[in-house]
Amino acid sequence: MKAFIPSAGLGTRLRPLTDTMPKALVKVDGVPMLESVIKRLQAAGYDDFVINVHHFADQIVDFMAANNGFGSRYGISDERDLLRETGGGIRHAAPLLKDAPEGRFLVHNVDIYSDIDVRAFDAQFGKYGEGTDALPHIADLLVSDRKTSRYLLFDSNMQLAGWTNVSTGEVRSPHKDFDPSKCRMAAFSGIYNLSTDILPLMQDWPECFSIVDFLLAMCARYGIRGILAEGATVTDLGKKAQ
Repeated sequence: MKAFIPSAGLGTRLRPLTDTMPKALVKVDGVPMLESVIKRLQAAGYDDFVINVHHFADQIVDFMAANNGFGSRYGISDERDLLRETGGGIRHAAPLLKDAPEGRFLVHNVDIYSDIDVRAFDAQFGKYGEGTDALPHIADLLVSDRKTSRYLLFDSNMQLAGWTNVSTGEVRSPHKDFDPSKCRMAAFSGIYNLSTDILPLMQDWPECFSIVDFLLAMCARYGIRGILAEGATVTDLGKKAQ
């Protein structure tokens, strides 16, 4: 099983720690965040990792080499020339992701801690909407009820339909006559499963783009489901040093 661990970000919310190291190597309870994510995913059966690098890239490359990839296969997607954002990073890593087993790969942000059963989350992929009218399924998004200002919007079938910023009132959707009041709001967790079929769909996008922008553009034509992390803890460790 293959996972992509985005690790290229500048880690601005963790300054001054990230003035001298990448966010991925900031320690939480004495363990670098990247190591913690890898070991949690290994316990769930993941054995092949792709890690993108930009900010203090050499430190991550050296860290993975010094630890022999923690016993797993791994590849480095080098973004030292340009920080490509969440969607552009996946697009850039396509050569390392396109051969993912079973035609899908997990994306797990390096600064997200969750006690979700990742194996069970993976097993749900494509197990709904399989009738003749179903949209081609390309993504499962782990979402939660945590409080935030920006939410994904889902229809009654938990199909992605839009996005809103409740602080500004902004609403975005590819659907005409979209009514956000009929949707369920949920917070994006930074953990999601993507079909390798999304990789060619990204090729006409620019070098730098947000994965949320991409998913919103695709949701009228493709199946993008939200799965609620009921009873699970999902914590963004990138907000502050723990």
